[in-house]
Amino acid sequence: MKVALLSDCYLPRLGGIEVQTHDLARHLSMAGHTVEVFTATPGPEGEMRGEVTVHDGIPVHRLAAPMPWDLPVNPRAPRTLRQRLVAGAFDVAHVQTGVVSPFAWDATRVALGIGLPTAMTWHCMLAGAAPVFSAARFVRRWAGRGVAMSAVSTMAAEPLRRIIGTDATVEVLPNGIDVSRWAVGPEERRPGPLRLVTAMRLAARKRPGALVELVRRAESIAGLGALSLTILGEGPERRRVEAHVEKHRLGWVDLPGRVSRDELRERYAASDVYLSPTRLEAFGIAALEARTVGLPVIGRSGSGVSEFVSHGVNGLVVDDDDAMARAIAGLAASPGDVARMRAWNVANPPQQGWPQVVDRAVAEYTRARSLVGR
Repeated sequence: MKVALLSDCYLPRLGGIEVQTHDLARHLSMAGHTVEVFTATPGPEGEMRGEVTVHDGIPVHRLAAPMPWDLPVNPRAPRTLRQRLVAGAFDVAHVQTGVVSPFAWDATRVALGIGLPTAMTWHCMLAGAAPVFSAARFVRRWAGRGVAMSAVSTMAAEPLRRIIGTDATVEVLPNGIDVSRWAVGPEERRPGPLRLVTAMRLAARKRPGALVELVRRAESIAGLGALSLTILGEGPERRRVEAHVEKHRLGWVDLPGRVSRDELRERYAASDVYLSPTRLEAFGIAALEARTVGLPVIGRSGSGVSEFVSHGVNGLVVDDDDAMARAIAGLAASPGDVARMRAWNVANPPQQGWPQVVDRAVAEYTRARSLVGR
């Protein structure tokens, strides 16, 4: 099958959609499919205006325009995109979208306009934006015209189902993970503080400041020296978090910045518990990576983390920050529970491995082709 993957954002930008779209392209190609990527993100050397770069053997059409901060926006992209989708004789278009994705939405209109079967995957929690999408009705119209809708988790799919109506189907197409790469197993629990870890973009939506504060509350319950916290990643909230750590003299908080995937894996392996404090987490690929290493995950109810964390089995799912603080303190006092959940994770690989995800993606492409003309 020849697949056009369409996304506002792509490498060299780093983020969930960027990395997942790249990995999906690579694994589809490894499975024997022909894949090309179309994006409004400039290339590593600033390539744009339709230049084609090649990354891991995948052609990437850089339909970017000069924008402040390299924003992935180009209102002139549809014309070139239409020409290339027609000339490329693709079997299906697979659109990756979030709450605000102008290029992806233009791509959807173009694909529908030329009669190209189209699948669309939502990588976001619509939450407060759901009424806006309901009122605008364009998502419902797309579904009515045959776009095969999916979301990365059950939680992300629910509001989408309400928007497009009960007569349309929204499947779950999860993010994928290379299980063999991450399933190294954590190190044996060493004496000392419970080693907490998280990886996130240090942005307000991810709540790094709230995380530090709730871990501080957990330490007040568990006792001094009971915990340590490593926050991996960069972003605009770094200075605010550093100021909070300095003000309260939280010497047990470490902020190493962004690290490579290999170092991330090693840091997970050297930790005890992964924390996911984000309320509106559509999936949580970093949490899945940590769970695949073996770490118990403490995440929020109502988020995509519940797709791969079963409460009390391989992690804990809590309702709010106070509950997360108490859960952390409880695990600090119960190393046997940490060891039990860790052993379960090591013995039971997740169901979101790339072979399974590619099969589900291809099923969505087949569904999209069956919907054309209905």
